[in-house]
Amino acid sequence: MTTSNLVQAAYIVSAVLFVLSLAGLSRHESAKEGNAFGVTGMALALVATIWLSVDRSGSRLATLALIVAAMAVGAAIGLWRARVVEMTQMPELVAMLHSFVGLAAVLVGYSSYLESSDAGTADGLHLVEVFLGVFIGAVTFTGSIVAFLKLSARIRSAPLMLPARHWLNLTALVLSAVLLVWFVRSHSVVPLLVMTVVALAFGWHLVASIGGGDMPVVVSMLNSYSGWAAAAAGFMLGNDLLIVTGALVGSSGAILSYIMCRAMNRSFVSVIAGGFGQEVSMGEDRDYGEHRETTAADVAELLRDASSVVITPGYGMAVAQAQYPVAELTAQLRKRGVDVKFGIHPVAGRLPGHMNVLLAEAKVPYDIVLEMDEVNPDLPGTDVVLVIGANDTVNPSAAEEPSSPIAGMPVIEVWKARTVVVFKRSMATGYAGVQNPLFFKENAQMLFGDAKDRVEDIIKAL
Repeated sequence: MTTSNLVQAAYIVSAVLFVLSLAGLSRHESAKEGNAFGVTGMALALVATIWLSVDRSGSRLATLALIVAAMAVGAAIGLWRARVVEMTQMPELVAMLHSFVGLAAVLVGYSSYLESSDAGTADGLHLVEVFLGVFIGAVTFTGSIVAFLKLSARIRSAPLMLPARHWLNLTALVLSAVLLVWFVRSHSVVPLLVMTVVALAFGWHLVASIGGGDMPVVVSMLNSYSGWAAAAAGFMLGNDLLIVTGALVGSSGAILSYIMCRAMNRSFVSVIAGGFGQEVSMGEDRDYGEHRETTAADVAELLRDASSVVITPGYGMAVAQAQYPVAELTAQLRKRGVDVKFGIHPVAGRLPGHMNVLLAEAKVPYDIVLEMDEVNPDLPGTDVVLVIGANDTVNPSAAEEPSSPIAGMPVIEVWKARTVVVFKRSMATGYAGVQNPLFFKENAQMLFGDAKDRVEDIIKAL
């Protein structure tokens, strides 16, 4: 059997492992096995690709040395970032990693074009592959950078509302189509260069036009874009595994984005088109009345008398790193016979699954971590709800105020419980910049301060 055949066989095994990885990652209980499948598949794919590259090279030792050097640099950076990154920084880190995939697709596209032009082998189909690969890569690159800047609070999370912004997007797409025809007919690098500039601006504007409330969907959407960019690179390089892997990432990211949009009552097309069809308004400046403050000791007394408790975490819990004391509080309450559940909104945090990962890290049992649709029916009969660092995902405005920017978005209806305790540092609005009437409801109490410190105080009082 030739080296090429062995490598293709390894690629098939890797592709199967990637599919098993996705299947495993779809459930809490099998997530570790899914990760193991993915790591094994990627390791096999890397070894096979390096072997094929070295085998085809005229200078095998030099080729191997270059590959090892590049991988060593990348591994060093990756290990360093993995070691120092906080869980609260994971969303922006993921966005930045997506930008690298986009940039790689752009570089592969230009390299493939130059190589085929020098060899005189550039046909129409290959040029279309190059053009689309560079276009998707450039959009992913700048879009991911904007997402990184928004998620890390380096720029404002509010949507960029340029005049005729949708016409600008449409013009960019039409111009790119015209440039594609010119590129295929002329084989000139000029239309490719012009399209790259247009695509970079298009990607920047596309994500800049999306507001902070939709950023979890944007991260998922960019994940899909990066997958299609990788698939396009696979076509240019003639690498079947890269095509399959990119298609898996692209399609799974698109499906996740669609599911999240349905959970937020957002139009999938509207979000990916940069907020098309959505009129952004910060709502009325209303007087909701006065809020009521409470203390950790009073909350502990509430919990002593409660028979059912629902904990609703949000990004604030991640910032305070309060997942461990929350897990300890949960264990204490369950020992007392209290029925404790967690209610997780599909877009809690700023990354899909963000809260689930934090709770799993703190050893909270999977069976008491429920999704929004599972926990909402139980809330009217719940004694106490602890809202820890959540804001927009528990905002009654979504259901009660048609003029609100988040109107129609399904939320966890915590205000229906007997008592709601909201853990917050201040009365500031959430990431979407919308005031939350929950804070002023008669059955709601505010517990101010760092969430980790306040939960620890409650544990001591218990």
